[in-house]
Amino acid sequence: MKKLIPLAACMLATGPALAGSITPAPSDPVVAAPAPVYTASNDWTGGYVGAQLGFGSFEAPGVALSGDGFLGGVHGGYNYDFGNYVVGGELSYDTADISMGAGTVSDAVRLKLRAGVDLGNTLIYGTAGASRINANLGGGSAWDTGYFVGAGMEYMMTDSVSVGGEILYDQIDNFAGSGSDLRGPSIAARVSFHF
Repeated sequence: MKKLIPLAACMLATGPALAGSITPAPSDPVVAAPAPVYTASNDWTGGYVGAQLGFGSFEAPGVALSGDGFLGGVHGGYNYDFGNYVVGGELSYDTADISMGAGTVSDAVRLKLRAGVDLGNTLIYGTAGASRINANLGGGSAWDTGYFVGAGMEYMMTDSVSVGGEILYDQIDNFAGSGSDLRGPSIAARVSFHF
């Protein structure tokens, strides 16, 4: 009997440690890290160059000419990001294939001021400036200068590439002394490389 008491005490002391299942306790589940998501820089400060392709519609009502066609070209500029808004300047050139019956529009150069709202990867802006257009309104090809207004949007696809679109309206009064204004809207898709 004296030998059973220490054995019973030993069993009582070790019983809780031996109780339960032989199956090991589950470990914390392994959770894979999420794949990295690309976030483009939201700082628009810097220079850029690019290209555009679009469609324009011009008229010269004083000489009863109008027409539309494709245009495309290159652009380059510089933006400065102030945090909530962006300002900048741009120079663009388009060659055009716009037939207006007896007349044509063949080139457009624009010096642009741009100001817009910085929405992170998106820039929404207004633009205005000087436009110089080469056209033939029936009296030979000539260049003349006027103005334009417009609006656009850009979206940063990567740190160095943005895509967007722009709508412009050009107005040249008394084009090259013809007695007729030359005016019309154009729309273009753009891609720009930032540096």
